[in-house]
Amino acid sequence: MIRLTFAAFLGFALLPVFGNVHASSINTSSGWNMPVGVTDISQEVFHLHMTILWICIAIAVVVFGVMFWSLFKYRRSKGAKSAHFHENTFVEIMWTAIPMVILVVMAIPATATLKKMYDTSNADIDILVTGYQWRWRYEYLGEDVSFFSNLSTPREQIYGQEARGDFYLVEVDEPMVVPVGRKIRLLLTANDVIHSWWVPDLAVKKDAIPGFINESWTRIDQPGVYRGQCAELCGRDHAFMPIEVKAVSEEEYAAWLASKRDAAMAEAQGADREWALDELMARGEGTYNTYCAACHQPDGKGLPPIFPALAGTGISIDPNARQAHIDIVLYGKTGTPMPAFGTTLSAAELAAVITYERNAWGNDTADSVQPAEIRDLLGSQ
Repeated sequence: MIRLTFAAFLGFALLPVFGNVHASSINTSSGWNMPVGVTDISQEVFHLHMTILWICIAIAVVVFGVMFWSLFKYRRSKGAKSAHFHENTFVEIMWTAIPMVILVVMAIPATATLKKMYDTSNADIDILVTGYQWRWRYEYLGEDVSFFSNLSTPREQIYGQEARGDFYLVEVDEPMVVPVGRKIRLLLTANDVIHSWWVPDLAVKKDAIPGFINESWTRIDQPGVYRGQCAELCGRDHAFMPIEVKAVSEEEYAAWLASKRDAAMAEAQGADREWALDELMARGEGTYNTYCAACHQPDGKGLPPIFPALAGTGISIDPNARQAHIDIVLYGKTGTPMPAFGTTLSAAELAAVITYERNAWGNDTADSVQPAEIRDLLGSQ
């Protein structure tokens, strides 16, 4: 009983401490407790946490107080004799009934909070969140808006060549934008391995599992930027998979949706024209650094044997392997970590990155791939 009480007290007492070690890198506030958050649910979770913590502290004080008092009062040096008895029915009933009552008292508010957290009904906006190694894809259902969100911390900071910024490893190129005061339902899944979408300030942490859709929700009343990370060990670049949620006014949200639709239309129209080699190289470099450099490295030397080199070797320099190069980028390679990018990147991005790989780092094949060619290949499938 004493050991169980001590373990419970220690676990609940240190939970906010060690929980905040990870969260403090995400929340700019410092302290030893878990973040209060900016949503009604997050604040309710915080108050529930504090209630349970104080109950555990009270139990620990009573149990250890009785224990130390007994050790002092009935110590051997004072001639105390230990009692010999086999059992005491009353004591056994009490030490069973009292913990049960305490657990019921704690379970009532916890259950009420959990019911609210799991109630995703009557949502104003539905967003499909898909985890990839190592990025997130957001699809605004019914709005014709979807995009990938990638880590934007410069590689120079990661490799220690530059000083770290204020949001090191928790900044992205495309945040998830939501309007304030609206209930947002999140549908979470994954494309490859298990991920976990976690934003402490919103009190949302939900696993994204391949072939399965989990649900969660949030409503943010304060405009601002709220950051999180993947909370599941999802591979070698697990630490480079941040989350950024930007809460804005209704007017800003509507303007953002319109800008995303316009950008998608312009991207689609890019497949209708002929691109110059320098245009493809410039676009391809950005796409490569965002989607390919983590595995094949910025200099194209890879991490053999798992991630093969692209610079000066293989299909990237073989003039007869142009189509094979296109196929592996579009459709991936079974049995390897190479994913299929044909359904995730635009025709312009695909054509540009293949062209870049065949002409960067001294490869100099002079091959170029046009977005129209990629569009036709994908359209024929």
